Amino acid sequence: MKVTEHIKKHQGKTQFSFEIIPPKKGNHIQDLYDNIDPLMEFNPPFIDVTTSREEHVYIDKGNGLLDRKITRMRPGTVGICAAIKHKYNVDTIPHVLCGGFTKEETEYLLVDCHYLGIENVMALRGDAMSHQKYFEASKGGHQYATELVGQIQNLNQGKYLHDVIEANHNTDFCIGVAGYPEKHIEAPSLQTDLRRLKEKVDAGADYVVTQMFFDNQKYFEFVKAAKEIGIDVPILPGIKPLAIQRHLQLLPQVFKIDLPEPLITEVEKCKTNAAVRQVGVEWAIQQSKELMQAGVPVLHYYSMGKSSNIKAIAKAVF
Repeated sequence: MKVTEHIKKHQGKTQFSFEIIPPKKGNHIQDLYDNIDPLMEFNPPFIDVTTSREEHVYIDKGNGLLDRKITRMRPGTVGICAAIKHKYNVDTIPHVLCGGFTKEETEYLLVDCHYLGIENVMALRGDAMSHQKYFEASKGGHQYATELVGQIQNLNQGKYLHDVIEANHNTDFCIGVAGYPEKHIEAPSLQTDLRRLKEKVDAGADYVVTQMFFDNQKYFEFVKAAKEIGIDVPILPGIKPLAIQRHLQLLPQVFKIDLPEPLITEVEKCKTNAAVRQVGVEWAIQQSKELMQAGVPVLHYYSMGKSSNIKAIAKAVF
């Protein structure tokens, strides 16, 4: 079932969803199941599965020369989506990136999703590689998420990259995109970023999931501003509980978000990361309750591969 159909089916009731990170290569998928199992009691209608782009590694050839190789730390997103869908009978949403993929590779991935009965995809530009200062499109790939949304929509209409195929079963993907209540790190202003979001929606995006935020007012203002410029698709709030002391510096630095002063004050009182984790859970519970009272269709949690704090929040809210 599509995300938009889940929202329509449960209109007036806030649903619970979460996002997981695939295991690193060499690890077993059971590690993933062990973190998903505790969250299934909250009946998520769908589970997001992130992906990561390639990185370059340099292998010493032993003669003073280095050989550059491409590696992916977390391969197999589509296969993991299929495994989760089969095991839990729940819809899964693979993240599809511009970075690290050619248009042809993207088409193959989408065809695989279609074969496996996956109806939803999250279209993202992705990050720059670790050695790059700014994002650079792969040769033959997309520069912007808007272009990726357009390719997915073309496929939905039977328009493949190099031909139009008469098919009995065209793809019909429901497309999610990212939104940034405090603007994307590279955007010169929030208004500019909102215009970029509208371009993605105009290209065919069906819903938006926000980056994490810790001040609900910023989400409410973002949704209001989005509606004012004609963005009329569901905007799902993304919630991530603080878990370690270092998040006070790390999250603002990496994601360019502000942390509320009361939250900072409480974290600074903590002597251990266990105490920080509890503060993060309590703050996320209050965020979630306020958002639920405001009637958001889905509360979407970033689990980062750990489920115990997400379970504590969900138990208090759902």
